[in-house]
Amino acid sequence: MPSHNRRVIAVVVLVPVLAALALWAFAWPASRIAPRDLPLGVAGPPAAAAQVERRLELHEGAFEIHRYADEAAARDAIKDRSVYGAVVVTRQGPELLTASAAGPAVAQFLQQAAGQAAAGGAQVRTVDVVPTPASDPRGAALSAAVLPLALAGIAAGAVVTLLGLRGVRAALTLLGASALVGAAAAGIAHSWLGALGGDWWAEAGVLALSTLAVGGAVAGLAALIGPAGTGIGAAVVMLIGNPFSGATSAPQMLPEPAGAIGQWLPPGAGTTLLRSVSHFDGAAATGPALTLTWWAALGLGAVLLGSSLRARKAGAEPAADRRELSAVG
Repeated sequence: MPSHNRRVIAVVVLVPVLAALALWAFAWPASRIAPRDLPLGVAGPPAAAAQVERRLELHEGAFEIHRYADEAAARDAIKDRSVYGAVVVTRQGPELLTASAAGPAVAQFLQQAAGQAAAGGAQVRTVDVVPTPASDPRGAALSAAVLPLALAGIAAGAVVTLLGLRGVRAALTLLGASALVGAAAAGIAHSWLGALGGDWWAEAGVLALSTLAVGGAVAGLAALIGPAGTGIGAAVVMLIGNPFSGATSAPQMLPEPAGAIGQWLPPGAGTTLLRSVSHFDGAAATGPALTLTWWAALGLGAVLLGSSLRARKAGAEPAADRRELSAVG
């Protein structure tokens, strides 16, 4: 079969496969959003708190209940990102503490669940302990930043590969491009839109590290296995990392193992880290920060290793040619 016919058949088969994979990756998590071991606190007198806890357990597998002595302890747990919210039993009736900054969709669901758990149809008062910024009450800007950052990282890695940059020059180019992306993104999301409320430089650093993690992975794979590495890296980030990130809800709201996988990839870890730095004073930031750092370090290491291997191979080939010529002579 002629080579051009094989290429036509490959394209005809590959495009529907990619379309089906993309549809599955984006539609499956979105259509199965529901709490799965979502951390939720319960506080108040032991007897009353136990009653609320039993009602919440009727949602089998939905919540991971944490007991707290009083409302102050529950508030601290929310600010530390140990739980997404807490039901507090008070003399005036049940009270729901939420943190819409951790995910407006989660806060909305907790309001429904708390209303069902209240005894005798009591009205549940809701207090937003860590609210989203007034300029972005639905948290849309933060969740919408995942795709542009992923695209920026893919573009940086692909451009470095296409320009033939290798070794230290490629690594420095990725670092510089990521730093500029982080500064530009922080300028838009924080300074202009007001969607982020933390330290500007910390947010810029998170955005830059997220971009570097993706760009390093793409360029590193290309340096090790050739141009196919660019496609593989881009596909992993776009078809798995982006829809599994939990940016529009929370990792615990996605079907397993999508939520867990998403947190091990740059888009999910970057979203979690940005929320911690922007709205929770860096609480629970260690895990996602380490994940992004590992991706960036491994990616840049692969870039340097790939360049070294190519240089060694290029140096060995002329030497072999010279040895062969001398033997013939």
